[in-house]
Amino acid sequence: MSLSVLIAPSGFKESLSVNDVVLAIADGVTRAMPDATILSAPMVDGGEGTTEALILATGGKLHHTVVTGPVGRPVDSFWGELGGNGPRTAVIEMAAAAGLSLVPQDQRNPMLTTSRGVGELMLEALDHGVERILIGCGDSGINDGGAGMACALGARLLDRNGCDLPDGGGALGQLARLDISGLDPRLKRTRIDAAVNWHNMLLGAKGVARVFGPQKGATPEQVRELERGLVNWSKYLLTTTGCDVATAPGAGASGGLGAGLIACAGARLHPRFDIMRQYLDFDRLLDKADLVITAEGSLDGQSPYGKVPCEVARRAAAKGIPTIALAGTIGKGAQHTFDHGISAFASIVKRPCTLEDAIRKGEKLLRRAAEDAIRMLQVGQKLALR
Repeated sequence: MSLSVLIAPSGFKESLSVNDVVLAIADGVTRAMPDATILSAPMVDGGEGTTEALILATGGKLHHTVVTGPVGRPVDSFWGELGGNGPRTAVIEMAAAAGLSLVPQDQRNPMLTTSRGVGELMLEALDHGVERILIGCGDSGINDGGAGMACALGARLLDRNGCDLPDGGGALGQLARLDISGLDPRLKRTRIDAAVNWHNMLLGAKGVARVFGPQKGATPEQVRELERGLVNWSKYLLTTTGCDVATAPGAGASGGLGAGLIACAGARLHPRFDIMRQYLDFDRLLDKADLVITAEGSLDGQSPYGKVPCEVARRAAAKGIPTIALAGTIGKGAQHTFDHGISAFASIVKRPCTLEDAIRKGEKLLRRAAEDAIRMLQVGQKLALR
């Protein structure tokens, strides 16, 4: 019995692009079931690969440029211009200017990393005459609340002596005045939409500093200092712009970039999967599928909160279609994904190895895991026919 298999994964950070993941899984499926019908729906959520995917989906074009990277040095970057009808739209993935992959391992200090390059990408898009900017928030290496982006757009963050603050989330605790008089006036006549993880809050126990700071290299003391800085930043955003970002859904996205986008760029935040689905082929292909295979670098207790595997699986489950999730690592709380549409999951790593080896062999490991999953499914099919 052959199947129609919809492959709808995310990319594997610092390892495989979403298109590479699709190809590896497809190869594994066909090795086990050569007559399977393969349906491909690369899923992007605003992180790495978003620009490429949306350009391909709409027939758009890519613009190459150089911006300030997250550690303050110039980096090669890019932004896209969507094709099709409608307003002239730029797509920017913040990871192309402030992503974790742009921060060297020995410089991962969110006290210092900056989102300035994101603002520079926005300015370049405005210089090209776009009418709308779509910003994908994901895979960030920053924790500055979007302050660097705001400065690139013309805002000034001043200390008690009237001096400009240095870049980085560690300086936000010194903020004594926010001057937005120099913000680029084109922002007010340009629609800006941001695709964010709706569950990412700016402050508190589930805030961006405490949840994601350690993943970006912050020590416990630095986490506390980053939290204090974001509290101060949110206070000045409220008094200066009237925007209360402290409890706004999605304000904590990408190291708090969501907060800066709301208050300083007039952006509208959207659950990332909802806005990305407008440009992808997932819904149409799902109606043709017998089985869905999704994948992401890690599956854990955070996966039900806006991550691709559970977003895909929830929609598949609503149509009675089972979903298998493949992941580089299976973390604490992964069993909760069963309550959110995942039918089964497995790690692609079958034996002890270093992270570097797993990244280097990611394509091979993923291909084998997909083949194993289909062979196990075939065993079930044979048992059902007995």
